[in-house]
Amino acid sequence: MNEKIFGFIGCGNMGSALAAAARKNLSGPQVLLANRTEEKARRLADRLDAQAADNVTVAERADYLFLGVKPQMMADMLEEIRDALVDRETPCVLVSMAAGLTISTIRKMAGVDFPVIRIMPNTPSAIGKGVLLCCANGCEPEQVETFKAVMSNAGMLDFIEESMIDAGSAIS
Repeated sequence: MNEKIFGFIGCGNMGSALAAAARKNLSGPQVLLANRTEEKARRLADRLDAQAADNVTVAERADYLFLGVKPQMMADMLEEIRDALVDRETPCVLVSMAAGLTISTIRKMAGVDFPVIRIMPNTPSAIGKGVLLCCANGCEPEQVETFKAVMSNAGMLDFIEESMIDAGSAIS
């Protein structure tokens, strides 16, 4: 589809489901997976024919960096990769699926003013029948279009205002 790299930090249920959806539209080397437990990332990489790596490597290489850790773990994880983000020649799109953490909070925790797509996926995404509520800030139109195209196998993507995302996720 394109040559962008989609990196996933966090290979839990939702991170794994979204990585699998992305892999349907990307080649194996374009999907990077990292997890607190390296073996979990390796198993998923084997299953998807993708690439396992550590958090810093994923942060250095991904054009779209999915932050799939629990909200209470986000600050520590972003601190771990902050230098990799700051040192990038070109910013990546941060894709946060952490409930309750706003775009401005993600940027503040990351220490960078990168484009952000905030998503609230639901569990049917694992079988391509989900609803991903999304909002974007600081993204170029082509970044949003690439995101939509690559993530289309997760289900319906619905872009809404960030002020509505928490209420919308409760409904969907």
